[in-house]
Amino acid sequence: MTYDTLMLWIGQFGYLALFFALWLGIVGMPIPDEVVVMTGGAVTASGLLHPVPAFLVTYLGVVSGLSLGYVLGRYAGTPVLERLRKKKKIDKAIELSERLNQKYGSLALVISYFFPVVRHVLPYLVGMNKMSFRRYALLSYTTGFVWTFAFFFIGRLTAGHAQEIGMLIYSYGLKLLWIPLLLVAAWIVFKLAQRKKWQEGESIGAGEQRIGS
Repeated sequence: MTYDTLMLWIGQFGYLALFFALWLGIVGMPIPDEVVVMTGGAVTASGLLHPVPAFLVTYLGVVSGLSLGYVLGRYAGTPVLERLRKKKKIDKAIELSERLNQKYGSLALVISYFFPVVRHVLPYLVGMNKMSFRRYALLSYTTGFVWTFAFFFIGRLTAGHAQEIGMLIYSYGLKLLWIPLLLVAAWIVFKLAQRKKWQEGESIGAGEQRIGS
């Protein structure tokens, strides 16, 4: 699938296109998850899709795809992992996943979100290691929400440049992680400032009414 094909799918199938593009990420979709999520945000900025349902479907696509990896790891185990090792790129991701898992334990699930490919391998490994689904869901789904929100929001801000910026972040990973997080933080500060200004305006208006009466 190319980026143009993704846009064509979104035009034809709407929200479902976002879900399946992310859900199938575990089998190695050509378009990185970062780009798909940012595209989801971009098409809401253009008015093609509504923001809230698009975000929810995008989030469900992210966590469903990773949960599939957990289930495969828990019930399929080592044979599938050994087959994956034959692919050089995935083999490197498996090695990094194993190092993260050994060093950080359960928190490796949180860290893995910011490493392309590794985010799909780690759920498989923790599934193999029989981590409870409750613990997996608590860590993965919470981080997934923050991760999806960050990239979805930056997609809304960048609109037509979602593909280029998404690929840049995908290529440099943690080195550019501060960009989406900084934008999200700026948005939160802006909203809080707007709310405070509105509340102050309400208070001034109420005071003027009392004086007038």
